[in-house]
This record gives sequence, C-alpha cells and structure tokens, in this order.
Amino acid sequence: MDAGRRVIDDGAIAIRGDQIVAVGTRAELEASYRPGRRIDARGRVILPGLINGHTHAAMTLMRGIANDLNLQDWLEKYIFPAEARNVTEDFVTWGTRLAALEMIRGGTTTFADMYYFEDAVARETKAAGMRGVLGSSVIDFPVPDAKTPDQALLNAEKFLQRWKGDPLIHAGIAAHSPYTCSAETLKKVAALARRYSAPILIHVSETKRERDESLAKKSLTPVAYLDSLGFLGPDVIAAHCVWFDDKDIKLAVQRGVGCVHNPSSNMMLASGTAPVVEMLRAGMRLGLGTDGPAGSNNDLNMMEEIDLAAKLQKVTRLDPRALSAEQALEMATIGGARALHLEKEIGSLEAGKKADLILLRTDAPHAVPIYEVVSQVAYALKASDVETVIIGGRIVMLNGRVSTLNEHEILAKAREYAEKVKRSLGPEKK
Repeated sequence: MDAGRRVIDDGAIAIRGDQIVAVGTRAELEASYRPGRRIDARGRVILPGLINGHTHAAMTLMRGIANDLNLQDWLEKYIFPAEARNVTEDFVTWGTRLAALEMIRGGTTTFADMYYFEDAVARETKAAGMRGVLGSSVIDFPVPDAKTPDQALLNAEKFLQRWKGDPLIHAGIAAHSPYTCSAETLKKVAALARRYSAPILIHVSETKRERDESLAKKSLTPVAYLDSLGFLGPDVIAAHCVWFDDKDIKLAVQRGVGCVHNPSSNMMLASGTAPVVEMLRAGMRLGLGTDGPAGSNNDLNMMEEIDLAAKLQKVTRLDPRALSAEQALEMATIGGARALHLEKEIGSLEAGKKADLILLRTDAPHAVPIYEVVSQVAYALKASDVETVIIGGRIVMLNGRVSTLNEHEILAKAREYAEKVKRSLGPEKK
C-alpha cells in the first residue's frame, strides 16, 4: 500500500522500536540488518494492519440483540432502551475487551470508536496494545454517562486532557449526528475539538429518511447543514455518507472530511448503498468500517468488509469492474488511514511509518492456490487466517495466541452480561 502499490515476493520488513525502518526483499534486508528477533513469515501474506474506521466497540456485549430492523426502529425500540438500562463503565470495559480480542484476531490494528464512558474504551484499547481514534459522545438527550449535552461536553474535555499526546490513543469528540444534536451542540463540539486539535466523529447521511427530513426542515442536505454551521473541516471523520449526492461529495472533499463506508451495516439495516465509486473518483478520504456489532452488523470482521465493499458496488451497478480488489483493500488500509487523517503514521508498509502489520496464513483449503495475491486477500482469505499481529512494533498476537488479553475471562464475562441484558429487556424482547 505504498505509493507504487508494490507486491514484493519473498519480502521482508525490518522494525526498530515502534517503526518500520526498511521494506524490501529478504535478500536485501538480510544483507543490511542483523535482527535481535526474527519471525519466519514464509508462506504468509504480510499486510498493513487493517483499519476499522467506524465502530462502537462496547456494543459487542449486545451482539445480535435486535436484527432485521430499519435504523430508526433498531435505535428507538431496542438500542437506546438497552443502553439506558445496562451501559455502565464496567459494561464498557468488558465490551471493549471483547471487541479488542475480536479485532486483533481479525487483523485490525487501529479502530475509530464513538460511545459512552470513552475513558474506559481508551484504557482497554491501550492495555490491549491497539491504536484508537476515540470520540467521547455528545448527544442532546440523557445517556448513560451524561444527563445533558453540557455534561457530555465536560466529559469530553476531561477525556481530551487526559489522553492528549498518548502514542496509541487519539482522543476526540463524537457528535452523534445532525438529527440528535442541536445546532448549538454541534457548534460547541466543533469549537471544543478545535481548541484541542482533536478529531471530530459523527454519523452523517446514513438513511434516506435522515436526508429527506433535513431537506424538509432546513432546505439543506445533512452535510450541507453541517457546513453551514462551520462544522466541517480536515479534522472531521464522517461515518456512512450513504445518501451523498455529487454536491455533498464535492463539499466533503473540499473541506478535507474523512468518510467511512460501512457496507455490512448499510446492507443489514437496508440504509442504502454509498456512492463509493464517485467518492473515490472525486478524491475523497474514504475508509471502511464495521459499525457497531449489535444488529447493525454482528461482528467486527474487516476482512468481510473488504470483500463486501467491492461486491456491493459491482452488483448495484451491474459492473464487475466498478470497484477492484485493490481499491477495496486500499480502503481498509491506506484509505482508512487517510479517512482518520493518520496517513503519515499508518496504513502502509513503508520506512518511517509505525510498525502496524499482520501476517495471514495461505495454507487453508479456501486459500489454495494463489494466482494473484491482492484478489486472494480481498475475496478468499478470512479473518481466521490472521496468524500474527504487530502494533507499534509490539507483538500482540503470535501464531494465533493473543498475549495482551485474557480470552477465557473475557468470554465468560460476556456470557454473564448477555443474561443481564436479556433480563433488562423483558420477555417480549429476548
């Protein structure tokens, strides 16, 4: 995923500290370096760590709670009530641990998150050895960690202060959406984030209903409305962007906004198909995400998102060349880094960048034979093929064993929480 999009046969990578110092053939690097530790990657594909550009990690504890619903029913009848009754700092702690375990096993090294008790998310992300762009949520109605938007803003400022300068945690603020935050709240979020040079996360134009209501009430599309408030800028990470028209795309590109496409979520909630081809053609900073694993997508599988991103564009346009395997893989790596405004640090295997990389096995029946490695990664390899994960030069999973998390304890606690959530919703919603 460097500028030349090189595929290096019999390749090797030299790492010092948390950085990549050289990438080339094995022969080239063996002639120049004497490593203190060597990982044998023969028969493996080495990729940049995958970047999940949008999720709500702690919602893993509500995986599968409400399926086969549209977004508004899913939120209003299930998710918001379940969160009000169950989400505490302890819930977020264990939910984030479960999410981190799943993401590491699937090759994700960096993720963007917006949720409640975001300090707990940051703490557990760092403990797991992962990289996170994390937004402390602000919304206009009472939520588990704040009764008012002003309290949420105070929480967010403390969060920014506490995590500023951390090598793994990029602390930000998340305004939930243009339809759950007033103009005043949106302006306050943008002003606070910019005072701290922090990223701003938001859901935008996820559904046709959202777009139609914005046009009816404000005579502006959601993204044009945000721009009218001075909200948009090169620090914004906008999730979904499904119902963008050409003017919306042009505006987002002009403002330097990062956008994150969530194919599984948009399919599962029947939200629509994002105009990915037009977005890429316009030069948009476009990444991929899973969204939250609670009915909008029941997993955090970025390998699946790569596959679906390409195929969704092909089938809706009746054009097999609409989005290539390479473009889909880019969206999960260097494109994701650009969407999060971190392309100088991560997203490709290049000297000077952070040593975030993954090794995938290629010896399973579904992976043999290989004629073209990029299409094999996009369309055939699975999350279960990820064998080793390195983040910032630290080995967090080696030969399928995650060293930074207690898998048995996490899974047991997740099952306990599932029983609590079921009881809280009553028999009619179990």
